[in-house]
Amino acid sequence: MDMLGEIFNVVAPIFVCCGIGFFWVKNGFDYDTSLITRLVTNIGFPCLIFSVMSKSEMTEEIFEEMSIAAFVSVVIFFALGATFLKTLKLSQLAYLPSLALANTGNMGLPLCLFSFGSTGLAYGFAYFWVQILMVFCLGSTMAAKSLNFKIILRLPLIWAIAVAFVFNYFDFKLPSGFNNTVKLLGDFAIPLCLITLGASLADLKINSIKHSVIFSFFRLSSGFLIGVLLSELLGFDGVVRGVLIIMCSMPSAVFNYLFAELYHNQPQEIAGIVLISTICSFATLPLLLWFVM
Repeated sequence: MDMLGEIFNVVAPIFVCCGIGFFWVKNGFDYDTSLITRLVTNIGFPCLIFSVMSKSEMTEEIFEEMSIAAFVSVVIFFALGATFLKTLKLSQLAYLPSLALANTGNMGLPLCLFSFGSTGLAYGFAYFWVQILMVFCLGSTMAAKSLNFKIILRLPLIWAIAVAFVFNYFDFKLPSGFNNTVKLLGDFAIPLCLITLGASLADLKINSIKHSVIFSFFRLSSGFLIGVLLSELLGFDGVVRGVLIIMCSMPSAVFNYLFAELYHNQPQEIAGIVLISTICSFATLPLLLWFVM
């Protein structure tokens, strides 16, 4: 019963926040997804990263190990996805990002926080920063069919991690006023992420149910297996193991749809994969949490 209670405590805020965004849009109210995404990405997450990681007891060694694990997992996802698409004779440029790049931001980070507290969130950021680089580098490149390094260099997330490490290493402290401000700005990131995820799902439409179901099953099942195998190979246990499995098991990233829409690269097909994989992920979430917790 205690385990069921713990799982409910993690799942409840995820469903409630996503539900608010979903029904807000379904009821015809305006929701500026682009504005909120920019606020969270450029202000909320950088402040949250700094607030959590500058005080975290996570060692540089564990951060490096989790970052390497994140990079290896994404490489495996791309290799498996490319092989899968080649077998089905489908476009690599259109579909591969949705199979390889997961929703570790809107969904993964809140799960790490609610499952393992601030320690889990710190480990989650160690995975997330690699994933977000891949999303903006490979994801946008494959959708646009061109590479733009300026996008990566402008990411405040990367600079926030660097500054947080400097503060952590030298044990620097911000004045209380600045520290409270950074914490306040960081605190809005997680709920807004989940509300935006729900709002985004409300607008997505499925174009091909067959492809969406097949790709969603591939994304979620391969992600879980890769997370479990990698954690065993790397000798991860406890919180680190749980975070790696959670992050690998996430559904297709909403950014995949946004890039496909921006560059007119089969957006309705990608929308179906994002929507179905997220719905399936919600359904299997209690089992995933039972496994890692």
